[in-house]
Amino acid sequence: MSARSTLTHTLMIETRDIVIVGAGTAGLSALREVRKQTDNFAIVNAGAYGTTCARVGCMPSKLLIEAANHFFRRNDFAAFGITGAEHLRIDVPAVMRRVRQLRDEFVAGIVRLTADLGDRNIAGHARLLAPDELQIGERRLRAQRIIIATGSRPVLPQHWLRLRGPVFTSDTIFEAPEFPRRMAVIGLGAVGVEIAQALSRLGVEVLAFGSGKTLCGLDDPIVNARAIALLGSEISVALDCDASLHEDAAGLQVHNGKQVVTVDAVFAALGRQPNIEGLGLETLGVPLDAQGMPELNPHTMQAANLPVYFAGDVASDLPVLHVANDEGHIAAYNALREKPTCFQRRVPLTIVFTDPNIAIVGARLRELNAATIAIGTVDFANQGRARIARENRGVLRIYADRKEGLILGAQMCAPRAEHLAQLLALAIGERATVQSLLRMPFYHPVFEEGLRTALRDAARQITARADSDLAACEPVGAPALD
Repeated sequence: MSARSTLTHTLMIETRDIVIVGAGTAGLSALREVRKQTDNFAIVNAGAYGTTCARVGCMPSKLLIEAANHFFRRNDFAAFGITGAEHLRIDVPAVMRRVRQLRDEFVAGIVRLTADLGDRNIAGHARLLAPDELQIGERRLRAQRIIIATGSRPVLPQHWLRLRGPVFTSDTIFEAPEFPRRMAVIGLGAVGVEIAQALSRLGVEVLAFGSGKTLCGLDDPIVNARAIALLGSEISVALDCDASLHEDAAGLQVHNGKQVVTVDAVFAALGRQPNIEGLGLETLGVPLDAQGMPELNPHTMQAANLPVYFAGDVASDLPVLHVANDEGHIAAYNALREKPTCFQRRVPLTIVFTDPNIAIVGARLRELNAATIAIGTVDFANQGRARIARENRGVLRIYADRKEGLILGAQMCAPRAEHLAQLLALAIGERATVQSLLRMPFYHPVFEEGLRTALRDAARQITARADSDLAACEPVGAPALD
């Protein structure tokens, strides 16, 4: 090929209705919507295919957690009359092989979603040249609309990368064939707390460090205190400290301002940052914030008034799958239309898969006026079904409007909270009241009876009451019945 023809090829501009940048959860959700309306699209992806959830997030982490929790249950065997627990051992390399095997199966299922796209599936790094044009290697694409769904990656200080000792993140921890004897977990958000407890239950000595005073974003002081106490009963927890990492002949050292500890490895869970480097957002012609992002409308996912939409972890403060999925749908739906539609977003929901689970639903406590809300509380220490299962630990708190009883939010560190939180998210989304939720049948004995106890506690503080209503039934007063 002559130099002239090479130049012509390089400058040739391809035209598309839609270009999606990123093939993670949000990008694939957008792709599903786009394919309903047009075949003239392209999806561009840099790096490995497969979603964060499937490759390095929720799926492999739950595989690790399930193994750890199953092994940990041996400590309860004697109470159930089961002997021989002292002879049980865990094969961590076998655990990790299963984690990777099923992880790879999940990833393969995701990758197949783009397998039939042919030249509409472009592997490479995209850079914006204008709000309607981008470049991938030597290819230029002009699009009526562009959807940015480039995801995020773990935050990791640069000098930590230069240390000889192993410093894991959620991107690398699941590749470990086994774990060293002593590890530090730095960062106690959802990921840090989940991995810290799982490693401990697999036999690793874990020292956990958090920069704030709370775990997993909890802002209810009672729930937070209980979560700290329960996690602290299994591992060493140091909060409200800025841990730094250094290295000497003895190994990796963690300094937290009060003590220095030497560990064999570190798991860094310092949060995530959007993948926007080299994306060319400065070419959009609109102001960018301190993080380098344009202003986004969370109900349309549109950037300013541009033909550019964002979706998923690159755009969200809540990096969870269902939010990314929703945002991909919203971005694509609006990108395919002349006038964007404002979508009502789902009830905020966060679930942390510790044991017991931690969950936050609806409005946070700090967002509510203490003078106008009722707070219903249940302690699971004496809850019947929880005692039967030896899971009787934790607390749940429900927030409701004091006048009418409208359920506004909840926080919990409680057994089976992943299910209780889903029920409360439905109730908040349907604008249910404490009274209406109490009219629901509560079968006996179930963990949901603990939810009923918290609802009854809130109901006593609410002005709107009806004595003849079944919702006003008082507890009997016996754990075997309540």
